[in-house]
Amino acid sequence: MRLVIARCSVDYIGRLTAHLPMAPRLVLIKADGSVSIHADDRAFKPLNWMNPPCKLKEDGATWTVTHGKTGEKLVLTMEEVLHDSSHELGVDPGLIKDGVEAHLQELLAEHITTLGDGYSLIRREYMTAIGPVDILCRDASGATVAVEIKRRGEIDGVEQLTRYLELLNRDPLLSPVRGVFAAQEIKPQARVLATDRGISCHTLDYDALRGIEPENPTLF
Repeated sequence: MRLVIARCSVDYIGRLTAHLPMAPRLVLIKADGSVSIHADDRAFKPLNWMNPPCKLKEDGATWTVTHGKTGEKLVLTMEEVLHDSSHELGVDPGLIKDGVEAHLQELLAEHITTLGDGYSLIRREYMTAIGPVDILCRDASGATVAVEIKRRGEIDGVEQLTRYLELLNRDPLLSPVRGVFAAQEIKPQARVLATDRGISCHTLDYDALRGIEPENPTLF
């Protein structure tokens, strides 16, 4: 991972345009090729970013990040670079799920047709170069489906599944692979992002998967 702290402006050129005026910012350039620009607030969310596959070209004070598929660009104009360092982080072991998420994964694997008639399990914890996919399965047509399971579905979970799909779709034995984002609760922003990326969303009923009827059953 490369960490650059610089006084810079940023212009996004693509389906829409956006401009960040000159200010001190942190630029993260990850080994997977992604580039994100951060301020010293807004928690983990970047001000702007480019997901892989993309390429960074440095031409003096102008840094251009170009997406390999869409041609969209991030153009960074560097007024002053205050820090520039690279660090080898190695392969991340992945997120260790809490008890509920782990149990949701186990239950959904046992009852994979919860996702739809004709679904069949390939395996749980299907390993990739960046961590394990929660569930890999096939739908009724025989197409490969990668499922990411969360207790609470937020944007970072969609981003995680997106990275898995990009890797899985490079495997000719699995491709094409589509994604399902499954959670007990899915935040509206995460649902919008997932839909934009062609990822299906599925709300999981933990009690129903465990075979427990609701205390106050209703007709609908």
